[in-house]
Amino acid sequence: VQLQASGGGSVQAGNSLTLSCAASGESASRVTMGWFRQAPGKEREFVARISRTGGTVDYADSMEDRLAISRDTFKNTVYLEMNNLKPEDTAVYYCAARNVWSPSDRWDYWGQGTLVTVSS
Repeated sequence: VQLQASGGGSVQAGNSLTLSCAASGESASRVTMGWFRQAPGKEREFVARISRTGGTVDYADSMEDRLAISRDTFKNTVYLEMNNLKPEDTAVYYCAARNVWSPSDRWDYWGQGTLVTVSS
């Protein structure tokens, strides 16, 4: 599975941004997909995930009220809508995917990352 993330950019605090991640490859329709982020000097952290069918979603507690993850199963593309962005949301955002048979704490595929910069 190959992942291509896009949609990052520079925004002012309070604004919204939507990231996209397109999955391709033989198993692209059969993976759980998610987003992680890594801020400068910090460890990578979980942001959100969505099941293969899009029926189950999960968010990081700290961001849950500002996020919406969705999936276009026809296009094998996942979208992460981020609202009311804050300067502390500045990070490189990574798309990831997990085979349905993999343990829940393992992510098998990673995209290249897209930078989100939020200015105050």
